[in-house]
Amino acid sequence: MPEPTKALPSNFISRLTLTDFRNYAELAVCFRPGAVVFTGENGAGKTNLLEAISFLTPGRGLRRAPYPDVAREGGRGGFAVHATVEGPDGEAEIGTGTLFDGAGEGGRRVRINGTTVRSAEEMLDWLRVVWLTPSMDALFTGPAADRRRFLDRLVLTIDPAHGQRALDYEKAMRGRNRLLAEDRRDRVWFEAIETQMAETGVAIAAARAEMTRLLTAMIGKLPETGPFPQADLALSGTLEENIGAQAAVDMEERFRQMLADGRDRDRAAGRTLEGPHRSDLIVRHRPKAMPAELCSTGEQKALLVGIIVSHARLTGEMAGSAPILLLDEIAAHLDAGRRAALFSILEELNCQAFMTGTEPELFSSLKGKAQFITVDHGSVGPTESA
Repeated sequence: MPEPTKALPSNFISRLTLTDFRNYAELAVCFRPGAVVFTGENGAGKTNLLEAISFLTPGRGLRRAPYPDVAREGGRGGFAVHATVEGPDGEAEIGTGTLFDGAGEGGRRVRINGTTVRSAEEMLDWLRVVWLTPSMDALFTGPAADRRRFLDRLVLTIDPAHGQRALDYEKAMRGRNRLLAEDRRDRVWFEAIETQMAETGVAIAAARAEMTRLLTAMIGKLPETGPFPQADLALSGTLEENIGAQAAVDMEERFRQMLADGRDRDRAAGRTLEGPHRSDLIVRHRPKAMPAELCSTGEQKALLVGIIVSHARLTGEMAGSAPILLLDEIAAHLDAGRRAALFSILEELNCQAFMTGTEPELFSSLKGKAQFITVDHGSVGPTESA
């Protein structure tokens, strides 16, 4: 294990209140700093609690579900999540959802200390949230889009402006794709859109490249023969591969010209074929010098955990506070040695970590250190044996 570092002060959720969220009609539960373990049978609602917490950060949550699917069936047509967040800078009340004042709305709104804010990114002033779920076990073998989304989530945790860049790029690209589909030939219109895509696209690529560089350096601090192997990270993409080799303004002009030259090809394809929306994150198992997608499922899980905890350390150093970690069914997929190592790292990080599992025994080494909560189909309570 790396040598212990001085623990950074961390923000934590002290109270969570849900209204019409998944299988919870009404729920209020209090938490302590540090590890929190939710246990219960499959389908009891453990992951729903993690999903609710994941809405306390920009984006669509750890399931990326449409908002109508999040609202409780038979409820009032929307949902609300409210949290009290405490930390070195004081206390904040954060509320989000599609249900406010008894009225449901199509889009999600965010309130901080009773005031509706313009952007969900303002929640990042109070807490950063990172998650690891069983669906991510296929990250290295699945489509490149999943790895891009994973990387962009890591970037956003440290760089709050990254989310708006991505939205601006996607909006511009949709506009260009619409022009292509309608066979428009307006040169001025194309140039305006492609200029915006070039500016935001290069900024996205630069942020990804910087995250990859910083995270690779942090991963290098993991022990060479530890339970979570070191990973080598690289980017594959038209823009990302040239970051650092050219000035940003030159890259923007190059990408803009590439888009202009590719209009006929893209028109035939019906979409934009070059840009950061086509990039990929390449991961290799460093000790074995092997692509992550060729490793065993156990090795892939260990690689992924190593990346997540290294990113948590990096966030702590850069943001001044470790992120809140959501680790769904984490213990069931690690052997006893790796579980113990992970729990030790979480304690060292001084972060609030929410974990789920069907059996409290999987977390037995945390007894006396963690808060154990039993989840039972819409209700929660302390675990008697904890």
